[in-house]
Amino acid sequence: MDTTFYFLYAVGYVWLIRRGLTSLQRDQIGSLTSIAYLIIIGLALDNVVAASGRFIGEGSLLRHLNLICYWLHAFLTPTLVLFSLGVLRSAGVKGMQSKPALYGAILLTGALIGLEVATVTWGMELKPKMESGVLRYVPADSSGGSGIMVMLVTVVLVVAGAILWKKTQWRWMFIGAAAMAVGSLVPIPAHRSTVMNGLEFVLLTTLVATKWHQDSQITAN
Repeated sequence: MDTTFYFLYAVGYVWLIRRGLTSLQRDQIGSLTSIAYLIIIGLALDNVVAASGRFIGEGSLLRHLNLICYWLHAFLTPTLVLFSLGVLRSAGVKGMQSKPALYGAILLTGALIGLEVATVTWGMELKPKMESGVLRYVPADSSGGSGIMVMLVTVVLVVAGAILWKKTQWRWMFIGAAAMAVGSLVPIPAHRSTVMNGLEFVLLTTLVATKWHQDSQITAN
């Protein structure tokens, strides 16, 4: 059953990418908010690998596919800090257009990538794990710092979402980030990975919806 959910998440991500790229204007390609599409590509791959795991079976292929997903997670997830800055810039939040704001976001993004690589990804050993019918390779040592990186990124998204809500009355970015934060804190005794992947999909949907909303306003003006 959980395999079906992962497949549906992947299909949903593909739809978001297709919908987003077909409506993306040429002058929007280099915008900070377009980073969301790179993250979606990484998450689509992660869910495809999860859905296909039991069909691929244990072995080098599945292990390397999961390893690629962990590396993509380490480098792409922290860029949501830059996405948040892009959203606040588009909303006209005071001070967000400044070079210090950009340099600060870049430094924080780099620091979070470094944290994840140093404490989790570098030299990571993987072991096969079957959970709710889903076969994937997970870190043999689960005491790494991935949770710290994700927590800090989520805090940035919640704060940015709250500022955006107050500034423009657009609440969906805050709702998606808050749902992700609550899901990370609440103990989930069963199907946790499936639930968290679902919350990731909800989060990315609200982030892309935020981008589409802002882009449509810019185009209208």
